[in-house]
Amino acid sequence: MFEKLLAFSRHNKMAMLALMDALLLPLALWSAVFLRLGGYWDPKLNPHLWIFIVPPLWAIPIFIKLGLYRAVLKYLDDKIILTVFSGVTLSVLVLQAVLQMAHIWAMPRTSVIIFWVFAMAYIGGSRFLLRGLVRRIDAVDAPREHVIIYGAGHAGVQLMLALQAGREYRPMAFVDDNPELHRRTFRGVAVHPPRDLPQLVKDLEAKCILLAMPSVSRSRQREILETLELLRVPIKRLPGMADLVSGEARVEELKEVEIEDLLGRDPVPPKPDLLARNIRDKVVMVTGAGGSIGSELVRQIAKNQPARIILFEQSEYALYAIDQELDRAAGSPARTPVLGSVTDYQRLVQVMRAFKVDTVYHAAAYKHVPMVEHNPVAGIVNNVFGTDTTARAAEDCGVDTFVLISTDKAVRPTNVMGATKRMAELTLQTRHARGSATRFVMVRFGNVLGSSGSVVPLFRAQIKAGGPITLTHADITRYFMTIPEAAQLVIQAGAMGDGGDVFVLDMGQPVRIIDLARRMVHLSGLELKDASRPGGDIEIRITGLRPGEKLYEELLIGDNVLATDHERIMRAQEYCLPEAEMRDVLVNMDEACRRLDAPAAFALLQKAVREFHAAKATQDWVTLANAAS
Repeated sequence: MFEKLLAFSRHNKMAMLALMDALLLPLALWSAVFLRLGGYWDPKLNPHLWIFIVPPLWAIPIFIKLGLYRAVLKYLDDKIILTVFSGVTLSVLVLQAVLQMAHIWAMPRTSVIIFWVFAMAYIGGSRFLLRGLVRRIDAVDAPREHVIIYGAGHAGVQLMLALQAGREYRPMAFVDDNPELHRRTFRGVAVHPPRDLPQLVKDLEAKCILLAMPSVSRSRQREILETLELLRVPIKRLPGMADLVSGEARVEELKEVEIEDLLGRDPVPPKPDLLARNIRDKVVMVTGAGGSIGSELVRQIAKNQPARIILFEQSEYALYAIDQELDRAAGSPARTPVLGSVTDYQRLVQVMRAFKVDTVYHAAAYKHVPMVEHNPVAGIVNNVFGTDTTARAAEDCGVDTFVLISTDKAVRPTNVMGATKRMAELTLQTRHARGSATRFVMVRFGNVLGSSGSVVPLFRAQIKAGGPITLTHADITRYFMTIPEAAQLVIQAGAMGDGGDVFVLDMGQPVRIIDLARRMVHLSGLELKDASRPGGDIEIRITGLRPGEKLYEELLIGDNVLATDHERIMRAQEYCLPEAEMRDVLVNMDEACRRLDAPAAFALLQKAVREFHAAKATQDWVTLANAAS
């Protein structure tokens, strides 16, 4: 029957609540008088029985005015007490005035005060009783997953309240490191120490652990996640405090634990003067503006008040996507999306001169090692000649600063992609050495988390599909950095140096990729499948190193490294080629590429990049197909 009542329209429910109050108020007054008279009835009140039924005549209009009937029962909170208090108090004052005007002296004076107590209890208590019934019926109708909330601070309590009002999760317990909170209870949910977690997960049949600690440092969050990993329970987290404060996210918008939470370091606040030096009130051009690094550079540049951003991109869709994102962003600076190739000198010059570009961030490149390994001519054309052409256009157009986004794979490369990026560095160093007016800066860093082709989204997709996770070698390691941190450091490094500098970003400690895969499996609440656990969920399958792939990456060619004004940016001192030698290499390499002679172009790349140790399996697929035919 109660469920049928809940199905009534909103107006019908409001009318039913008003009717309930119309019955409870006379009952409250009768209870107050009966209690005051000690269970006996005073015959002197018989002529005034009408006074027991009239309080609703003014109380209900007061309740309506105060919005008592607009509150949704399921989502009632403690604020309703203030509304009931105000409404009942006003009603009691009106009752007292009516008693005085009607000269009803037989009514005991203190019964009015007792009536206030009973009315508060009946009106307020009925609301919370109904709320409990509604939530109980809702819980039966929609069974919810049992969850444990890690963090019993303000964010954790707010999350619990939001979940209790929802239909997806049922918070069963809090866990918190603070001993002062242990054994406390919030809305019936008790706080436990972290050591109780394994037993809590088992006893409460928890299906998920929710991290509600948006303001803790990343290092502390990483420590917590390492302990939770052993429980083999899926873990979700609140958005960051910045997103909560800005209103971009709500408490109940839980997110999957990102691998950044495990690998990322506590960010060092950027230096505003370095961020703004090449950007504020300047025309800034980003090549490859739609790529993983390029698009994040655009986002960071947009925050630093450029006069205009030139989005230069070859992919129409990628250009459209970043342009639309900026269009939706509040306070976005003036921008111009431009389709074009970094190998098209005339187009580059046309754009740079038309907009009077001050700073160029060159992020356009082919970066996927296996693709470039078997398409060496395309890799050389885009990465080497694309960089040299863009740099020549920048020089000819009087651009102040040119920043190349390089890679750790350029250090003692074993693949074509890394060798082309090192060759791109060399072309800029040669230009600087001959006395260019444009300041050329190179910034070298490792893998960025979440970029296209990164192992993180690949592993996540493989886990979602039920496995296996494919890994090329059990001992392979990589450096990792978040995309925003990498972009900020690139911008700051680009503001340093006099030109010809190779800056290296502090990438922290290298990570074993197999450990990364294992942790991603565990944090998904799954079990690894191997010889000792044949009944596990996800298998890690070793496929062997791909052509040109290293077991580990380096950031420096030599040991010559100098500190800078930023603790996570270092300056490398490395060799460069004389201008005559560089000119001959580029001329011959250009001719080989025009002939589509992959072996000749590859040989010249090996000659120019002295430390290039090419993989034996490197082969151009097209050349191989022609030879076979």
